[in-house]
Amino acid sequence: MHPLLINSLIMKIITINSGSSSIKFKLFDMPIQKELLSSLVEKIGEDFSTILTTINNQKSITKIKLNSHKDAFKLMAITLKENNIKQDDISQVVHRVVHGGDFFNSATIIDKKVIDKITELIPLAPLHNPSNLLGIKKAQSLYPNAIHIAIFDTSFHQTLPNYAYRYAISNNFYEKDRIRRYGFHGTSHQYILSEMSKILKKNKPNLITLHIGNGVSATAIKKGKSIDTTMGFTPLEGLIMGTRCGSIDPSITIFLAKSKNLTLDEIDKILNKESGLKGLTDTQDMRDIINLSKKGNIYHLAIEMFCYAIIKQIGAYIATINAKVDAIVFTGGIGENSPFIREKILEKLNHLGIKIDRKRNIESKTFINKKSSKIKIAVIPTNEELQMARLAFNYTKDNNV
Repeated sequence: MHPLLINSLIMKIITINSGSSSIKFKLFDMPIQKELLSSLVEKIGEDFSTILTTINNQKSITKIKLNSHKDAFKLMAITLKENNIKQDDISQVVHRVVHGGDFFNSATIIDKKVIDKITELIPLAPLHNPSNLLGIKKAQSLYPNAIHIAIFDTSFHQTLPNYAYRYAISNNFYEKDRIRRYGFHGTSHQYILSEMSKILKKNKPNLITLHIGNGVSATAIKKGKSIDTTMGFTPLEGLIMGTRCGSIDPSITIFLAKSKNLTLDEIDKILNKESGLKGLTDTQDMRDIINLSKKGNIYHLAIEMFCYAIIKQIGAYIATINAKVDAIVFTGGIGENSPFIREKILEKLNHLGIKIDRKRNIESKTFINKKSSKIKIAVIPTNEELQMARLAFNYTKDNNV
């Protein structure tokens, strides 16, 4: 076992989510699962970067120019030092990596082979994996004595059966190019599974988990395993999202290319960054859309479309699980904080015996269903960083690293 783990009953673990212009990190004491500090650095490389730091539930916002991720990581180290956390106090640094292909199904210690594989997968996640790699390399230089572990968004969905993850295109595209459904938001869905298992006092529950935020995905979980999920080869597939269109007729892209003389990059930008709620309403903020929808205009239609897609998916996943569903769980920024959207979705499921308690829903209680509801309905705030820390800690413990 690593000497740092032997010499300390409580391990300090940093979780890092490195994006193209942002870095989110948290510091945990494990295994007591206490969050000591968190910081979100945004707008790296712009005129002014914004740093939101939370220590002991006290939040502070700072604006400073950070030219690069290197500067942001140096600032992270300074923040830790100012809070009496030394470099050698850090036992593990846990990195979020968006795409692990079908090579990684659990937490993985990062070595050269893992870095090479993440690099190889860049074509499958060109917006994310390069930033994740950059974060890994910078953190490794700052914390050379810590164990660095990768947690992949795709890992949780590696239990999908082949009939759920394959696409009906030529076998060559799967066998040679690995084109298949991978699924994303896996760490969030896995965290919800972990929390619901404790709440329901059931080790392997059947759940439909709904991560509804700027990104939106649903997962069918049967006997504690992901058996289907809405995001696919990329996070573009599936439900309507903040700026992503979700599933559409693939021929639309061909039509746009020919009729509008658009390049593939232009179409990619339209579908990923200018569609979804933003494409329909010019804003991706559901709070604004709800406020403006009272006039009965395009904002109202956007909400109807958004909820309709989720309603259809819940119905499909009830059939997919093909057994008693223990709970439908809402999480993510919208799922956790919008009683209006939750009710809009659930009121269309009355015929399935699903009954919402409006008072509990407005108060965002853990369970928002009536006692007579045939399926429990829960609202659970997600905590992907805590799940990352849990997975990394358990991996090193179970493998005697």
